[in-house]
Amino acid sequence: MSMLRVEGLNVWFGAGRDRVNAVTDASFEVAKGESFGLVGESGSGKSTILRAITGLAAQWDGRITVDDQPLTRKRIRTFYKTVQMVFQDPYASLHPRHSVDAVLGETLHLHGFGDIDQRVAKLLDDVGLDQRFRFRYPHQLSGGQRQRVAIARALAAEPRILLLDEPTSALDVSVQAEILNLLSDLRAEHDLTYVMVSHDLAVVGHMCARLAVMKDSRIVEVMDVAALRARRAEHPYSQELLRNSIGA
Repeated sequence: MSMLRVEGLNVWFGAGRDRVNAVTDASFEVAKGESFGLVGESGSGKSTILRAITGLAAQWDGRITVDDQPLTRKRIRTFYKTVQMVFQDPYASLHPRHSVDAVLGETLHLHGFGDIDQRVAKLLDDVGLDQRFRFRYPHQLSGGQRQRVAIARALAAEPRILLLDEPTSALDVSVQAEILNLLSDLRAEHDLTYVMVSHDLAVVGHMCARLAVMKDSRIVEVMDVAALRARRAEHPYSQELLRNSIGA
């Protein structure tokens, strides 16, 4: 069963002579419960695809289907109960003057949940933070702790799809593996579907069953992780990525 389908997606910024094509004719499909990767150099269009799915990139055409429901220009409220995004920089994505309790409580309230006190406690437990962190502010947390709060906020809506935009690239190397293992555990525990953007083939190889390689706004190849680990790539750019990677 397909949870997400992208067909002939084009995303651009500006108009006329100032138009920049950020994504060109991208197509891929992600099955329910699958973890799918988007890899490529900076500026290749990976994150823009996620932004088009969430409605943060307004200028697009093509077809995006979530759980068999085609998306229109405007995202309806129920969309965000199905799809949530975790951003690259956890400090920038959290309000500096809101405590962890306020961040999670407000999100739960916006999604119409009751029992907010108990739900906040459960969310913190799910991401490996004890109740001591509940009334702390972002500046009182480490990078890894902030990203755990950002993941908890995404989980608050009880989504079925998580879009992960370089979720560990802003973290210390020693913390990256902890967050990746947490994400793997949460996917299994909550039956989540992931689309993960990363420039790191080792991360994608650890997290994803399949991946799409992007270059200059286009998907040039889709392969499974077995081909990645065996370094069997067909497109010259994919082959170059494999040659330049360490431990992928």
